[in-house]
Amino acid sequence: MMLPGGFSLGQYQLTLQARQPLDLPEFKGSALRGGFGHTLKALACQNPGGCLERCSLQNDCAYGYIFETSPPPQSSVLRNMREIPRPFVIRPPLDPRSEIPTGDYLDFDLILIGQARRYQQLFVDTFQKLGHTRGLGQSRGKYTLLRMKLKAEIQARALAAYAGLLPADRLTLNFLTPTRLKQGGDWVRTGPPFQVLVRTLLRRGSALSYFHCGEPFEADFRGLVDRAAEVQVVRNDSLWQDWSRFSGRQKQRIEMGGLVGQVTYAGDLGDYLPLLALGELVHVGKGTVFGNGQYQLITPS
Repeated sequence: MMLPGGFSLGQYQLTLQARQPLDLPEFKGSALRGGFGHTLKALACQNPGGCLERCSLQNDCAYGYIFETSPPPQSSVLRNMREIPRPFVIRPPLDPRSEIPTGDYLDFDLILIGQARRYQQLFVDTFQKLGHTRGLGQSRGKYTLLRMKLKAEIQARALAAYAGLLPADRLTLNFLTPTRLKQGGDWVRTGPPFQVLVRTLLRRGSALSYFHCGEPFEADFRGLVDRAAEVQVVRNDSLWQDWSRFSGRQKQRIEMGGLVGQVTYAGDLGDYLPLLALGELVHVGKGTVFGNGQYQLITPS
């Protein structure tokens, strides 16, 4: 398959310096995403009275577009979805420390997809304000945003070139953060079938491209999903890892566990390599905005 030619994203690195100890969970993306959302709303919401449940201005408001993205009324696809994939991914560091001492640094990546890149400065302003006002973690520790630098600008052709270097018969995916995929209404708790992975990546990739890059996927979705059943798991070193986050909106803890570890697939992978390369950047499954579903492609030595 070919990725839409207009698909693009920017990968940035943000560096924070703790001015007070930062008390953070092991998976830090949930704390970063929660604090970001509250502060973004304070900075960008154009209609606070209509924002009690969701942004009434929808995508016409920067907050609505970034944090409560909705399909536009004229959309030819996904019109029945209340929400569509957000145009950003917070990719936290794979750092198990539960406390960042005063003076220490915390680096994390931010992926901005398609049109979201025009809001780059708003992301900078929001993370700056978050560090000086609300803070991070249970202790609401304050920090200084030292920099947000561009790591890479990635276009569809670059992804296609990268995919062309990958082996077309055997490939290992290392799931680095909890990955939540469903099959038959249940969470896949180990070694996801390749067909489940492909179906989820196609849904996410096509929605991101259509709504945020202005170009639909032109692919035989049904054929790709059907043929994916022929690709086999030949080694499975994955397991389920539990974790939960506190939802400020729902005022309760939400279970967000997922599978982690390595899974090796063998079969005719050629048609799927661009999609797998895309997923390595935009993640897969539920909770991608705060870093769930991150994987790394590993080729045989």
